[in-house]
Amino acid sequence: MREHLNEFAPRRIAVLDPVKLVIENYPPGKEEECEAPNHPQKPELGRRKLPLSRELWIEREDFSENPPKGYFRLFPGNKVRLRYGYVVECTGCDKDAGGRIAAVRCKYDPDTKSGTAGAEAVKVKGNIHWLSAKHSHPAEVRLYDRLFKAAHPGAGDTDFLKDLNPDSKKAVTAQLEPALKDAKAEEQFQFERHGYFVADRADSPPGAPKFNRTVTLRDSWSK
Repeated sequence: MREHLNEFAPRRIAVLDPVKLVIENYPPGKEEECEAPNHPQKPELGRRKLPLSRELWIEREDFSENPPKGYFRLFPGNKVRLRYGYVVECTGCDKDAGGRIAAVRCKYDPDTKSGTAGAEAVKVKGNIHWLSAKHSHPAEVRLYDRLFKAAHPGAGDTDFLKDLNPDSKKAVTAQLEPALKDAKAEEQFQFERHGYFVADRADSPPGAPKFNRTVTLRDSWSK
């Protein structure tokens, strides 16, 4: 299934567990466009525009105050590339009353925009996905996994229900790139980094599709 979907599924960006990223030195009110391929192995499918603004959504797991060894994403003082965009350096974070990260802060290097001359002069190890907070839209995304947590449910026990996987379905409110708002029922995409998804056949009214995960990009079942 992965091989089949990889061939024809256009690429899109979805942030499944969003937290705000504020680019402190990006001019308020300024907007610009970055370009991303619809399919990296098929240039004939063209490219699409991704709006960029001062406030973005990133995945919550892409920031750590106390990063483990080998962590190359955002942490205070570290630089990463916003995929298809600029290199940014993390300057810190804001927390809510409960101590949860409410926003991550950074500064960008205006000479490092992907696709421009000299953009690769600054070398970084991390590359993270993002969406403009102003231009993205929220949508329900259902994350399906295996129904059972054991390869042979009920083996050695008559009650196979004890082997049900409690995480076999999770529904999250994700942030999606603008192009996904017009997705039609049963239209299929690769959400970069997250897997392959399809607009729900019965629950995708015009302008407000809901998405179901068909399969992840990699299989971690053996672990």
